[in-house]
Amino acid sequence: MPSLLEALERKYFAECEFENAHEPELHKRSDLPNDFTVTKCGGRMEFSIFIPRLSPLTSVPALLVLNDCDIDSAGDFESIRDKCQRVRELDLAQNKLRDWSEVFSILEHMPRIEFLNLSKNQLASPISALATAPTINLKSLVLNGTYLDWACVDALLQNLPVLQELHLSLNNYRQVLIDAHEVEVLAEQRLQGTEPDTETEEEKEQRRLTKAHPELKTLHFTGNPVEHWQEICRLGRLFPNLEALVLADCPIRSLQAEEAENEAESASHRYFPSLKLLNLSSAQLNSWSAIDQLAKFGQLRNLRVKHWPLWESLECTEHERRQLLIARLPNVEMLNGGGKIGTDERVDAERAFVRYYMDKPEEERPARYEELLRIHGKLDPLVNVSLKPDKRVKVVFTYNDVSESRFVDIYLTVNDLKVKLEKLVGLAPNKMRLYYLDQDYKEFGPEEMRFPNKQLYSYNIQSGDEIIIDAKK
Repeated sequence: MPSLLEALERKYFAECEFENAHEPELHKRSDLPNDFTVTKCGGRMEFSIFIPRLSPLTSVPALLVLNDCDIDSAGDFESIRDKCQRVRELDLAQNKLRDWSEVFSILEHMPRIEFLNLSKNQLASPISALATAPTINLKSLVLNGTYLDWACVDALLQNLPVLQELHLSLNNYRQVLIDAHEVEVLAEQRLQGTEPDTETEEEKEQRRLTKAHPELKTLHFTGNPVEHWQEICRLGRLFPNLEALVLADCPIRSLQAEEAENEAESASHRYFPSLKLLNLSSAQLNSWSAIDQLAKFGQLRNLRVKHWPLWESLECTEHERRQLLIARLPNVEMLNGGGKIGTDERVDAERAFVRYYMDKPEEERPARYEELLRIHGKLDPLVNVSLKPDKRVKVVFTYNDVSESRFVDIYLTVNDLKVKLEKLVGLAPNKMRLYYLDQDYKEFGPEEMRFPNKQLYSYNIQSGDEIIIDAKK
């Protein structure tokens, strides 16, 4: 397997030579330009045009990309220093690096480096104690899919004092086994019996107390199977000045830390005083109380909350759902990747929110309702003169003798519906047939929905109708 030096020489360096430099019997004629040469071949004289190769590089570019090159070592460090003087960003993803001392030696000989990607390298071995931190300029580190243990992560953090961005996605972390809790606080919790008891004794033994890393501003934690918010609170204590936190595809089930049951309700956000961006898409959250917890994050401006189970259970359109979200989140300025929420959109959303809960029982009204009622006053209900059919209807879906009722948007096409049903029945859309059964005309039997671009409303579909799912033979 090649070293880093061999891989970069193969990619960026070449000797300066000419195509026909070693051809025999080359003769220059004074009446020809300098880039022409005459070759004597028997009785014939042939003209050759020489195109020189580009002169060799003296150093590689500032962005050095050597991913998936089977690199397992560094090579000669002095040559690396000479050739990599300009390197600021180094991508070594999907290589065969195993030794952390080798990695730090590489960084030590690239003194200007600020970004390093080590994703999918086999770097699970422990990091030996380092006398000094050689990479004081490293600001971004990507460790996705490396499965580093938390002791290793802790050692890295203590040796990278100016690190501002860290990627720990897809590392199969279920717990965060380092914490920056003050020793006195933890000891007091144990003494009073209020220490969280959701973890095993082995996990408590594994967790270590460490120093906080106040320089870190951005943390990517996507795709780790973390379910409990107290684990995320530990990340907040480790990185007290965090401004961006990406938790997409983490199956988080609550935003209330279990360890904070006897504390003020501010526990969900108390460790994130500077958080401006939060991505919670595909979390397993099924309650509006989670949104109310997010409203307590005082600096939160950019939020993503797509693909929650909660949205599947609501009897409202996507536009109405967005209005309910905006009204509950007074500080959020960008929602689910859309444009900035303007003043008019927010006012419309808040007034729609008041009308939505106006006729509901008092016990169903959230605290935000009273706040907005004081701002906008009691509003008259809107007169609905629309003659359009309902946008969402409740349809019975049947597959293999199993039936389930779900709301469906009637403006979806047949193909869109197949895509949504893929997760429900485990069939690819191109392996699926749909049949529509009108509840009022069951005696005529089901009608195959054969046209992929036909919208559901064109079938005159109504609540209580049935759609039968069948697998293509």
